[in-house]
Amino acid sequence: MTRIGIPRALLYYQYYPMWQTFFEELGAEVVVSPSTTQAMLLAGSSRVVADTCLPVKVFLGHVLSLVKECDYLFIPVIRSIKRKAYNCSKFLGLPDMTRAVIPETPPILEIDIDVNQRRRVLYQSIYKLGRHFTWNPLKIRRACLAAWQAHLNYRELMTRERLTPPQTIEKLYGKPEKGEERHPSQPNSSVATIALIGHPYLIYDEYINHRLIHRLEQARIKVVTPQMLSAAELEAAESRLMGRAYWTHEEEVVGAGGHYLEKGADGIIGVIAFGCGPDSIMMDMVRQQASRLKTTAFMSLTLDEHTAATGMATRLEAFLDMIQRKRRKETCA
Repeated sequence: MTRIGIPRALLYYQYYPMWQTFFEELGAEVVVSPSTTQAMLLAGSSRVVADTCLPVKVFLGHVLSLVKECDYLFIPVIRSIKRKAYNCSKFLGLPDMTRAVIPETPPILEIDIDVNQRRRVLYQSIYKLGRHFTWNPLKIRRACLAAWQAHLNYRELMTRERLTPPQTIEKLYGKPEKGEERHPSQPNSSVATIALIGHPYLIYDEYINHRLIHRLEQARIKVVTPQMLSAAELEAAESRLMGRAYWTHEEEVVGAGGHYLEKGADGIIGVIAFGCGPDSIMMDMVRQQASRLKTTAFMSLTLDEHTAATGMATRLEAFLDMIQRKRRKETCA
C-alpha cells in the first residue's frame, strides 16, 4: 500500500481530515509526523537561512521526520481560498523550497488551489493528483466528494461543540493525537475567558508556544479560539473591523479578534511568529480596536525559536493578574 506523508505543521490543523479522507478513499495509507520537538526544530532550522520564519523551519523539521517513513510527501500549494484574497508567499513556494533544501525527500505530491482561477482549473488539479493512484475519474470524483464532506463535518463539529482542532481530530478518529496532551474544553469553575487568536500552526503546536493552552487551563481559564466560530461569524466580524479581506486566513486573526472583542471575552492573546509582516499588520488592527473599546484586555505574544518559556510564563501571569484585578474591581463597583 502506498504511504503518503503529511507534516503536522502549517495547514495541517485546517485540512487534515479532508486530506486523509481523499487519500484513503484512493487506497493509500496516510502517515502523519509526530508532534514538534526540539530536535525537529533544530533539524529544520539547519536547512535554511536564519531569516526564514519559524513556521517554515518547523514544517521542514516535520518533513525530515517523514523522509524514511513514506513513499510520497503531500505538500499542497494554497494560493487563495477566497476571491481576491491571497496567501503568504511561504505557502506558494513550499514544494520547491522543500525539494531544494531537503534533496533526500520522497517524491512530492502537490496540488495548486486558487479560487481566482476558473473552476475547471481546480478540477483538473484534483484529477491530476488523483491519477497518482487511479486512472478512474469516477473514483477520483468520489474521493473528492468524500473529502469535502469530511472537511464540512470537521468544521461543523468544532463550531457546534466549541472544540479545538486536536480535540476534534481525537473525537473523529477515536484516539488522541500522538504526543498531544489532552485538555478539557472548559475548565470547571473558570475564573475568566481568554480568546487566543492567530493561526492554528502557532496556537496548537505545544512545543513552539510552550504549552500555552495548558498553562491557561491550569490557571482555571476558559480558552476560546478562532476554530470554535463559524465561517459566518468570522466573516461578519472581519467585515465590521476592516472591510474586505486581502490575506487568506485573515479571519483567524482579524475576524476572531473582532468577534471576541464584541462578545465579552475578558482578554485576548494574539499569537504571531516573529518577522511575519501580514500577521503584524492584522494583529495591530485588533490591538487598536481593543484600545478604542477599552473593554477587553489585549496582549500580543511573538514566537521564534529563541522564545523562552520562563519569559512567556511571566508575561502570561502578569496579564492574567491584570484581568482578575479588573474583574474584582468591577464586582465591587
